Amino acid sequence: MSARTRETGEIFGPRMTLFADVLALGVVTALACLPLITAPAALSTACALVRGTRDDKPVTAGRYVALLRERFRSGDLVAGAVALAGVLLFAADLALAGAGLPGARVFAVTAAAIGACAVIVGLRACARPESIGDWRAAVRAAAGDSARDVGGSALVLLALAAAALCAWMMLPLAFLVPGPLALALTAIDVRLVRMPHGETA
Repeated sequence: MSARTRETGEIFGPRMTLFADVLALGVVTALACLPLITAPAALSTACALVRGTRDDKPVTAGRYVALLRERFRSGDLVAGAVALAGVLLFAADLALAGAGLPGARVFAVTAAAIGACAVIVGLRACARPESIGDWRAAVRAAAGDSARDVGGSALVLLALAAAALCAWMMLPLAFLVPGPLALALTAIDVRLVRMPHGETA
């Protein structure tokens, strides 16, 4: 991110400007996610926009729309369909577990663990730069990062929980949280420093 100092006459510094931009990014990302099948591409585009701040590229709604307009290829729609099918399957599994079937508690715990792992990999894939053009490569890289960087995976869950809690406490915040979530996911991905022999810092 830019280390620009406050200019003469500037009321707020660059950090406050980025914060405001991220909130605006949250609104356009939330709107882009409304068809549901577009959610992975929408979040991936938001992460790409946030990542661009390291090269002093602006985070604006106009740039977001321009980038998103180039996204909706078949691969992006397939990724959205897979994500939506996974959510529906997870909801159906939990409904079956709540029906009082034998072994329901063990089944529910197993389903929750699998669902959490899938969510972590999916969100980390959205933050990977590969997701712009190759979802398979992004998912493979995200799965490797999730296994190697357990701390980062825990941060992903915490970021998602914070976003969900904000949206639950005040529904209008649901249209803002995708921006901070994209910022958190990108920061988690960027913080990985590749070390020799495959270690991470």
